[in-house]
Amino acid sequence: MYQIYSVYAICAFAAMGGGLFGFDISSMSGVLGTAAYTNYFDVHGGYRQGAITGAMAGGSFFGTLASSFIADRMSRKTAIQIAAVIWTIGSVFQTAANGIPLLVVGRAVAGIGAGIASAMVPVYQAEIAPKEIRGRVVSLQQFAITVGILVQYLIQFGSSFVDGGAHNPHQSTLAFRIPWGVQIFPAMILAVGMFFVPYSPRWLAGQDRWEESIRVLANLHGNGDINHPKVLAQYREIEEAMTFEREAGDSAFKALTQPRMLSRVILTVSIQMWSQLCGVNVMMYYIVYMMQAAGVHNILLISSIQYILNVVFTLPAILFLDTWGRRPSLLYGALTMMILLAVVAALSATYGTPNPRTDPSLDAISWLIMDNPQVSRAIVACSYLFVSTFAVTWGPTSWTYASEIFPTGIRAKAVSLATASNWAWNCALAFAVPTLFVEINWKMYVVFAAFNGCAAAQVWFSVRETKGKTLEEMDEVFESGMPAWRGVSRGSRLDRLQREIAEGVVKVGLRGQRYEEL
Repeated sequence: MYQIYSVYAICAFAAMGGGLFGFDISSMSGVLGTAAYTNYFDVHGGYRQGAITGAMAGGSFFGTLASSFIADRMSRKTAIQIAAVIWTIGSVFQTAANGIPLLVVGRAVAGIGAGIASAMVPVYQAEIAPKEIRGRVVSLQQFAITVGILVQYLIQFGSSFVDGGAHNPHQSTLAFRIPWGVQIFPAMILAVGMFFVPYSPRWLAGQDRWEESIRVLANLHGNGDINHPKVLAQYREIEEAMTFEREAGDSAFKALTQPRMLSRVILTVSIQMWSQLCGVNVMMYYIVYMMQAAGVHNILLISSIQYILNVVFTLPAILFLDTWGRRPSLLYGALTMMILLAVVAALSATYGTPNPRTDPSLDAISWLIMDNPQVSRAIVACSYLFVSTFAVTWGPTSWTYASEIFPTGIRAKAVSLATASNWAWNCALAFAVPTLFVEINWKMYVVFAAFNGCAAAQVWFSVRETKGKTLEEMDEVFESGMPAWRGVSRGSRLDRLQREIAEGVVKVGLRGQRYEEL
């Protein structure tokens, strides 16, 4: 079968799995403001809407936990294909929903698919990519998420004009069935297209399929030449890492609980937790409620600009994450988001008033800024800046970091736990935020600002820089004995080994044989 071996093309196509996550995030944003949705399902915010929104995140949590078992046994790329099929089934259920029960089931099933894909796409990308561009290609996952958010939202925006617009009490259910049905097609393309990309060379090595592993490495990084110094150097690095892991003799789950790995697990679980508790959920799932509270008109149009900014500002991360590094992105991103949320809270507290309940379309919120366009514009600006900051920092970096700091034998399981943290908090916030808009209104922004402060503190003390290092060098990075804020030595062991192989100082035996030094 024809295979694609361009690293950029492979990772970009696999990132369509991240697009499913994006479809999930905005799958409710546009329909919340339509009469078709609110009347057909009789939903007006609160716990019922929280349960519908959270169903997909709940399914994704369990899909993420299952993903490592599929990926380790059947391969990373097969896990992505299975995720696409499950998503398709869930989307069919949502499109055909005749009530809340089937809608919730459909969202939960689709969530299982999104969970598997969101965990395994970064793992597959990281294991395919060379160290020089690993941050760039794994960031394609976040770019696909933002594109998925935007595309789904724009489809919902266009569908909202069905039967005279979102405020027509007799609006057709096509207003929400069209956007939920369209998301079937990218999943089908992903499921079929993954047949034409290679298996992860590190997964192949883990299955003792050494000849296939070095052949894939050669096609990816040596123009098909298995004797290319870069290919042989990577091969030896992978072989030595595999040998060390097997000599340790621990099961994957036991290895995760060893002190040297447990600290990394806690770190990645925390990073994924902060990526949700930073407040981005409010800006994505419930942007309609936020804009209503800010007294903004033309909400769907203004919200669409936010989703466009989310896409545009992911591009600098793709281009420069391997230059400016992971640690600065997380640290400065958290501090900036903290400040912006504090400003939104201050403006809302100073200029807002309790909802007088004279407009039924505003029943989902309890605090309003009324007849103050300058303050409304300021809140919109802060919202735009917040999303732009997240897009260029925490969005791509949180996926990249988790996928690169673990050994091959436990990488899938460790990343699945980290991603499960993402989905667990995603689910909790999806369920809780509608209630928070009613119960504590503007104080909610203070809470999320405080979370960003905590995230910045953990980044300062715990996050180590990983740019320019191979996946097999991460033990050296994390066990150097140096404080996280002191950084690590520049350069890579792989570069030195590649030079030694090219000069004939080191020879590498193939098919699992030990190397020989001259």
